[in-house]
Amino acid sequence: MNAKNRKTLNSIFHNPVKSDLPWKDIENLFIALGGEVSEGRGSRVRVALNNVRAVFHRPHPQKVTDKGALLSVRRFLITAGVKL
Repeated sequence: MNAKNRKTLNSIFHNPVKSDLPWKDIENLFIALGGEVSEGRGSRVRVALNNVRAVFHRPHPQKVTDKGALLSVRRFLITAGVKL
């Protein structure tokens, strides 16, 4: 995991929840952690990490992730066993 991925992980677990994290950085983090990212229908993105699966919606038309989606990503990472 590179420094940018580490910064993204810290931002996901930061309190209070941030609302300015680009979705592309989150997808890159999933891949750096060994996850599989695949395209779904429309803006859906399927992610598998440590035998845990989730489906997220890419934000559009903006490129940053809102607080609710970021909390969902945080819960997914915790369930998959990812810690700071």
